[in-house]
Amino acid sequence: MALPLRLYFDLFSNRFEGGLMSVWMRKLVLVAAVSTSFAVSGGSVLAAGELGASSASAQSEERLALLDEFAKAWNRHDVDALMSMMTEDCVFDASGGSSAHGARYEGQPAVRAAFASVFERFSDAHWGDARHVVSGDRGFSQWTFTGTLDDGTRVEVNGCDLFTFRNGKIAVKNSFRKNRTPSEP
Repeated sequence: MALPLRLYFDLFSNRFEGGLMSVWMRKLVLVAAVSTSFAVSGGSVLAAGELGASSASAQSEERLALLDEFAKAWNRHDVDALMSMMTEDCVFDASGGSSAHGARYEGQPAVRAAFASVFERFSDAHWGDARHVVSGDRGFSQWTFTGTLDDGTRVEVNGCDLFTFRNGKIAVKNSFRKNRTPSEP
């Protein structure tokens, strides 16, 4: 289902129904319209919206399954599995770093080392409540990270990853997280 451009304009400008439509109702209608444009996965639930051709739906489901497996590999601390799901020329933009995009790692060896360093820094690293969305060659995951540093400092932050897919694998993983003050041991 695609809404006409005029209806999108009316929803956002509050001109729909003479301006009487509530903000939450406009959001609900927009979410309903947008949710038919991509596939959504939360935990073990996998649902594809009206994506047009069945091949697009199958491709979205494959990419959702890839993100589910990717999240599981992170929680197993399985760097080999993670790298098997990434392209040879993959890019990982970490949440932190001195550049506007964070620290950038390019290519399998650099990305592998960056992923491994997360597990070295947080031996109990866990990404919980993973939720995934896919649209075409893009996807995103939301999660809550928990982990403990060597000095006992506990970290718990919400974050998300933006993905670009190519040839059935992840070409780009761009990470974002809240900047929360760690709790004391």
